[in-house]
Parts: sequence; C-alpha cells; structure tokens
Amino acid sequence: MKTSEVLRAWACILSGRTPSISIELTRECPLRCPGCYAYEPEHLGIPGVTLRQLADYKGSALVQGTLRLIEEHRPLHVSLVGGDPLVRFRELEELLPELERRGIHVQLVTSAFRPIPVRWNALSFLNIVVSVDGLQPEHDVRRKPATYERILKSIAGSKVTIHCTVTGQMMERPGYLEDFVRFWSEREETKRIWLSLFTPQQGAAAPEILTLDQRRRVTEDLLRLRVAYPLIDMKKGLIEELQHPPASPKDCIFARTTLTVSADLKTRITPCQFGGTPDCSQCGCIASMGLAAVGHHRVLPGVTAGQLFTISEMIGKSVNKLRSLHGPGEPLGYPPTTEDREAA
Repeated sequence: MKTSEVLRAWACILSGRTPSISIELTRECPLRCPGCYAYEPEHLGIPGVTLRQLADYKGSALVQGTLRLIEEHRPLHVSLVGGDPLVRFRELEELLPELERRGIHVQLVTSAFRPIPVRWNALSFLNIVVSVDGLQPEHDVRRKPATYERILKSIAGSKVTIHCTVTGQMMERPGYLEDFVRFWSEREETKRIWLSLFTPQQGAAAPEILTLDQRRRVTEDLLRLRVAYPLIDMKKGLIEELQHPPASPKDCIFARTTLTVSADLKTRITPCQFGGTPDCSQCGCIASMGLAAVGHHRVLPGVTAGQLFTISEMIGKSVNKLRSLHGPGEPLGYPPTTEDREAA
C-alpha cells in the first residue's frame, strides 16, 4: 500500500467512515468445498442459522440494496464475495459499471464456475480474484464443478488474480507450492498470484490446518518463490507477518477497518470476514497480513500507519457518536464493539 493510500484510508476513518466493505452478495454457491468458512454454523453469529438459510436478494432489489449500502458507508474499496457472486451475474452486469463510474475499487472473488466476460477487462477499478485450491488433482476433487478445465475456459481472454489458500494437505509434499506457482505463472490470463494460509476456528481439528513446522516452511518457500516468480504479488514484509499474525481482532487492522455484511445486506459478520471465533494465532489471511505489514510502515517521521489507523479510529468513533445524537438511525462506520456498548 502506498503512503497516499494510507493517508486516504486515514482520512476516511477520521471522518467516521469505513475504508473497506466486504459484501456477501449471495448465499448461493454451486460448490461444496471442504473447510469453507462462509458456510460454517458459527459464521453468521446467529444460533441455528447458516448462510444458506439467510434471506438474500436478486435482481434490482440486490442492485439497489447494494448501492444503498455503499452510499451509506462511502468506502474506498468493496469486496464482493459469497457464496459465489457470479451466481448473480446479471446483477453484476449493472453493479460493476456503476461502481467503476463512482471510482470505487472492487474485488470480485469467484470460483470461476461460469465464464467471466472479456468486456470486464475495461473496468480499471475491478480486480477479479479466482480461488484455486492447489494443483488440479486436489482442486478438482474439492471444487467440482469448478474444475481446472472449467476455470481455464471461464477466464480465457481475461486478466485475473489467482488466489490459493494453502492447507496442511498441500504441505505434505515438498515442492507443491512451486509447482502451483509455476503452472499459473505460465498462463497468460494470470495478472498476479496471491497465497493465504488456512485459518481455522478456535478448537477446530481438520486436515486443512497447518502445523507450526508447515507454516514455517510455507514462509520460507514464499520468500524464495517471490524472487523466482515475479507474479507472486506478496511483499517480503507481508510474508514475514505469517510467522506472527495479529494476536486478536482488536489488534488486526484488517478486522478493524473492514465491515463485512452478509447476503441480507444487514447482518454484520464479526469479528472479521471469517465470523465465529477465528483462531487468530493461526490466521493466514493475506489481507490481514498485508495490512499488518503496512501498519509497521512509517508514513511520517516517528509515526507508523498502524498508529495513524488507531488514533483516527478513536476520533472516527467519537464523530459517529456525535452524529448519532443529531440524527436518527445507527451511526456510520464500524459496528459497535463490546467496549462501545458497555461505555454507552
């Protein structure tokens, strides 16, 4: 993140606004991927209700509802996730050009189970992120019907970011990550490559969870591979953060500067996009690690970006409290924390 972007985010927080919003555009997805956090029972924080059971929108109701949410919070960046947003392809055809017109950076995360229109290449503020679960043999089992064959057809003619969440199973074979990176680096559709680590919920036990030794080896591999494969868009500082992730959501700049809203366009996912009670000690979220690295960056003599975010967040919350006293409705900005409620 450039210093100018840090300062823009600082100004946004200072005014009580949310720099980034992640919207679960739909509850629907044609896939049933093992370990998908979006469909975990704890994700929404509503007893007995999962994402697949939540009411969602279609057609103009979805388009207008999404735009109202964005107008309310005026973010700098919007992530469209799901479910799979391409389930709402027709609505995206209206939404994406409108968000482009407004100058909002959009990240669209998909399995690429259906073709991505080549005309979307003309949207300069759009980043299409295609989730790929490792090499073809493992991916095709986990992600059917969004197999490698289908993905390659879907992204033909487009420029996309390839994102892989590294799991414990992948790290059982030496050289796995390099084989993955080599394959996607050779594809002309690949604009950049991102890798995250599987982040479990507290107390979970699953084969996807990496051991401490596997996590260390991932870090070592990525530090080496980012030099050999320039399409890996992960700075050295970001990769090093994987060895000491933020201790809790209150220490995570990403969690504190991103509002995640589910498919009914009102349910807020807390404490971050994972929902539930994520095990922060094992967090491998690329966004969290990226902003943690940015937080250590000095933007002014003796002042880090992290300090700016913290100070401006405190001021922004005060601005929102004052705003709520002078007008109806919930104040803009962050969802209230437990400390906020107790203070009130």
